[in-house]
Amino acid sequence: QVQLVESGGGLVQAGDSLRLSCAASGRTFSTYAMGWFRQAPGKEREFVAAISSVRWSVAYTDYLDSVKGRFTISGDNAKNTVYLQMNSLKPEDTAVYYCAAKTGGRTGTGVPDYDYWGQGTQVTVSS
Repeated sequence: QVQLVESGGGLVQAGDSLRLSCAASGRTFSTYAMGWFRQAPGKEREFVAAISSVRWSVAYTDYLDSVKGRFTISGDNAKNTVYLQMNSLKPEDTAVYYCAAKTGGRTGTGVPDYDYWGQGTQVTVSS
């Protein structure tokens, strides 16, 4: 079992930056791939970014096309924490952001790929 707790959301203006954090507890953090998803009102939950297991010698990352170059996912195995650095935020980035953990270590982009989810943190970007 893995427990995930997100933090760092808030209300910002377009062009600002935010860093989301996801603290993991429970089973060994390093064995999981970690992902960030988001869900805007009336829309389905969508993939944002993922990073492969930190136990791999090379970390693989994957991003939603619309956030490439603006968002960066990273992990800190010593702190059992994964981050999502979000720069140049746009109003269309407004959503509840969820952290998720996937067994097996490989990244995935689908909601069903992930086994554990956090409760979400709200990000609101005003124009």
